[in-house]
Amino acid sequence: MRRAIAEALGIASTTRCEWHSVQGGDICRAFKLTWAAGRVFVKTHDAAYAAMFEAEAMGLAAIAASATVRVPQVLLCDADSESSWLVLEWLDFSASSHGGGALLGTQLAAMHRHTAAAHGWKKDNFIGLSRQSNHRYDRWCDFFANERLGAQRDMAAAHASTRPLADDLARLIEHVPCLLADHAPAPSLLHGDLWGGNWGTLAGGEPVLFDPACYYGDRETDLAMTELFGGFGAEFYLAYDAAWPRAPGYSGRRDLYQLYHIANHANLFGGSYVERARSLTARLLQRVGDAS
Repeated sequence: MRRAIAEALGIASTTRCEWHSVQGGDICRAFKLTWAAGRVFVKTHDAAYAAMFEAEAMGLAAIAASATVRVPQVLLCDADSESSWLVLEWLDFSASSHGGGALLGTQLAAMHRHTAAAHGWKKDNFIGLSRQSNHRYDRWCDFFANERLGAQRDMAAAHASTRPLADDLARLIEHVPCLLADHAPAPSLLHGDLWGGNWGTLAGGEPVLFDPACYYGDRETDLAMTELFGGFGAEFYLAYDAAWPRAPGYSGRRDLYQLYHIANHANLFGGSYVERARSLTARLLQRVGDAS
């Protein structure tokens, strides 16, 4: 693998290369590859994960094409019989995000203004290690019910420890049209996995997004996830709303959108996430009952 990457980057076989392990998330092995003429960021995994890297590269390319928020440039995405890899430009992130949050809010709003004819994506991708189904739908409520909550219901139904969550989600899915009544958002280009660990700021204050799980859908889903695991200050939301205010009723939809990610964590990691997902589902069902 290392030789194949070096050759693809045009590094001569006689050139000394240094591979240093770096932080690159919980799923992949990550390295900083340096040589006399350059340095790059390398993510690797077994060959079976090639599709995950291909999907990530496709998402980075889509965000780059929007010319709104900076993302790392994709240099290589390939695999052999044993390994798969994604090679990105190396970026030095600042320890402080001072000033970057406000600019990210403005740029994210601009990215969300890039829309498509339908909700969905060109192909399935991944949210963590979970396959994310992206069949296209005209109506947002149908897409979210089937492609997001429906997929998590099916995953939960496959294991005894999460089967009660599957039953809860099945009941809730019937009421998604009610919970999203009169809300017909444009299909915006989304990052799809926008928690605090998936963005950084360069020394000059420029924000950078990475590790996307892109699709076209309700822009509020990106915003809902920013509130789920932290990492975004008040200046981010003030700047976003100044550029494109959230629609009335966002706070009520936020719980529904966050449920997708909490359910995914329940399916991936179990533990307290299962009860957290069930508790949130119960609150949403109660809301439907109160409205009827």
